[in-house]
Amino acid sequence: MSLDVLVCVKRVVDSSGEVVLSDDEQAVDGRYAGFTVSNHEECAIELAVQTAAAVGGAASVVTLGDPAAVEQLRSALAVGCTAATHVEADPTVFGPADVAREIAAVVRDHEAAGRPHDLVLLGNDAADSGDFQVGIRLAYELGRPVINGAATIAVEDGAVVAGVSGPDGHETYRVPLPAVVTVLEGGVEPRYPTVPGRMKAKKVEIERRTPVSEPSGPKRRRLKLPPPQPSEVQILGEGPEAAPAVVDLFERLGVVSR
Repeated sequence: MSLDVLVCVKRVVDSSGEVVLSDDEQAVDGRYAGFTVSNHEECAIELAVQTAAAVGGAASVVTLGDPAAVEQLRSALAVGCTAATHVEADPTVFGPADVAREIAAVVRDHEAAGRPHDLVLLGNDAADSGDFQVGIRLAYELGRPVINGAATIAVEDGAVVAGVSGPDGHETYRVPLPAVVTVLEGGVEPRYPTVPGRMKAKKVEIERRTPVSEPSGPKRRRLKLPPPQPSEVQILGEGPEAAPAVVDLFERLGVVSR
């Protein structure tokens, strides 16, 4: 079977450098660190390319982000993806439900145009905000089964088979296509762009589109740690002279009785 695998990526701050928060402390500021995609998504890209190649299909990539996010799309194109879609928007005002809705719109529009994505891959969670929601919400939007935290995947007889590290060891899940799978790093070694790959990626025309609806926002709540409670220290005495005071203390605590 021919299969077009869609992999979803997000431009995030490179955590290997200095990481600082934005002024409102609701996002990560990448001015001093640079940008990349998460390790989960690097593995998702690799699995998308491998899976598509195994069945004579193709791998496509999509992102929602500002104009600079084209860099991450080009990187995916440089390692084997053949098409890219850029939903041009400010990612800071989009919550997980908003992002899932936009990806679902891309999938539906491509299907209407005769280019169905029967398998959609995402990173297990967002490297910057820690959201674990987009994959689940996307599956719900599309009415598809979903597998979370897959390390390996394969397509067999109209189904996707995913290997997952469970609490009791390796687990295997099988769900029919079309499906959504979130990928956890560690099951595959991602490839990295070569110079010829980057040159080829520059020639690919990227589909650009705008959001289909107004975002409702991330709806995060800022939490603060309470100040530490002051501790009190009572000196009972020094040497043998402190013994009566220690006994009195143990009596008050109910440790000993007369």
